[in-house]
Amino acid sequence: MAVVASTKVNGVAKIHSDLMVESIFADFARIYPDRFTNVTNGVTPRRWIKIANPGLANILDKRIGKGWLIDLSELEKFNVFVDDADVQAEIAAVKYENKRKLADYIEKNLGIKLNPEAIFDVQVKRIHKYKRQQLNVLHIITLYNRILKNPNADWTPRVFIFAGKAASAYYAAKKVIRLINDVANVINNDERVRDLIKVVFIPNYGVSLAQMIIPAADVSEQISLAGTEASGTSNMKFALNGALTIGTLDGANVEILDHVGKDNIFIFGNTVEQVEELCRNGYSPYHYYETDGELNEAVSQILNGKFSPDDPYRYQDLILNSGDYYQACADFRSYVEAQERVAAAYRNKKAWARSAIINIANMGYFPSDRSVLDYERDIWHIEPMDEVQLKENTDLASIIESSSKLLIIR
Repeated sequence: MAVVASTKVNGVAKIHSDLMVESIFADFARIYPDRFTNVTNGVTPRRWIKIANPGLANILDKRIGKGWLIDLSELEKFNVFVDDADVQAEIAAVKYENKRKLADYIEKNLGIKLNPEAIFDVQVKRIHKYKRQQLNVLHIITLYNRILKNPNADWTPRVFIFAGKAASAYYAAKKVIRLINDVANVINNDERVRDLIKVVFIPNYGVSLAQMIIPAADVSEQISLAGTEASGTSNMKFALNGALTIGTLDGANVEILDHVGKDNIFIFGNTVEQVEELCRNGYSPYHYYETDGELNEAVSQILNGKFSPDDPYRYQDLILNSGDYYQACADFRSYVEAQERVAAAYRNKKAWARSAIINIANMGYFPSDRSVLDYERDIWHIEPMDEVQLKENTDLASIIESSSKLLIIR
């Protein structure tokens, strides 16, 4: 009904706009070939840098001027500093300070002490099985098991941070939240792993909390099953603040990859075509469970109550018995290997800072301003007011003046 009644249909990321035409609404696309379009969504740098990360904003102001605030494409000028040791040090110092502030908040509110020198690996978003927080948990348990088996190895310390809300009636999502907290309780209180792993679920997630978490992230978890995430915007917010993405070829991850380059992002997992092929052939998580020893161990520990000794059967229906519709087991090995690359890359602090700068400098395609202008030109077919028209409309001008000093006008 929506497709029939609409003037335009937008997939909000190129991969999903293509999928609508090729598969989901292929019949409609043949009938209405001009109806389907793509406008990739975006985020505002006024909130997600200027307000959320004033330290980074000051660096950008000093190095490339203040034009980026209303024209994010100006960020491309920051590319000239990717190999500048002073700028790398400035970016690293701002990141460390943001991590320290978040660590202070977590210690004060949750009683968990974190090491700001560790990798802050962050997944904050709506809790949903397609976003695969459960895959993240399986890797955490695998890393925990590896450390216990080889405690004297040269491990890269990790802090895994989760936050997000679930729909009130979404039973499986609530189970995932509880599993994260149960795993955190076991790992954080196991003296054998020392401070090599910490797991934190921050409650009451909202925009104000996001403004503290996102600038502190070293790693941005964007691990939805390929073909299921329409676009996402947290991936843009994290990259804009210098976090490196670990993600599937899904949603706007594909476009971020195009802009930052394959050496500055950690891509893993099956493609949309491979996911569809698995579905056609009858996907079964048991094949991966039976053939991958570390996956078998992690899943078995969850199912046998290692992380819920008060209720050993709490998670019996969470992964295998649910059918693993979003194929976490299929992508597990690729994900673990990508996380190994993350840990190795983080050891080279100069190279990591260089990649962070490249991410920041190449996010100019992703402001909400560009999305709105694309809508104006391609969907609404309207022209924004120029400065003279704005002044003539005194009522509108006074409203805008009182609400924002950063109006973009042509």
